[in-house]
Amino acid sequence: MITRETYYFPKPGPENTEFCLDLLEKAVGLGYKHFVTASTTGASGAQAAVRLQMAPDLNLVVVGHSVGFKGPNIDEFLPEHFQEITCRGGKVLKATILTHSLDTAIAEQFKGSASTLLIANTLRRLGQGLKVCCEIVMEAADAGLIPEEEEVVAVGGTARGWDTVAVIRSAASKRFLKLSVLEIWAKPRG
Repeated sequence: MITRETYYFPKPGPENTEFCLDLLEKAVGLGYKHFVTASTTGASGAQAAVRLQMAPDLNLVVVGHSVGFKGPNIDEFLPEHFQEITCRGGKVLKATILTHSLDTAIAEQFKGSASTLLIANTLRRLGQGLKVCCEIVMEAADAGLIPEEEEVVAVGGTARGWDTVAVIRSAASKRFLKLSVLEIWAKPRG
């Protein structure tokens, strides 16, 4: 039997990032090797790279928005954070959000819905951060940056900063139904 503490933040937001970083360090002590974090500008991803000390057997993947997410040719990921992460042995992936781009464009144009939007909204019932954690694990697996069918510590948030930490059995998006949220270590209540 595994016993874990789950932490519930009173509200979502960046004020929870430091605690989530503490949980990442704890995960290293528990033997986890693969870490996938969401980071729009790269700031929290750079903090993770510093805190994890990037031992040779650790695999940190920092997932940012795709270039153009906020508008044509706009890259939200700051070069100084990219440099900090990669210099410390981490990897950066700027990826299309699996449950967003194409289906959102089509749904807006044709006033309809699509399966990925349904999946996104279903995952949001458990929290925006948990939705993000599921997406970034699949995106990292799709890019070959983490192996499939491994326990991965994923960190995401609501808008800015981190407020959710989960252990997820990884799967590529093509095998979405094999993705499994094994543990939720922290999330906002509201």
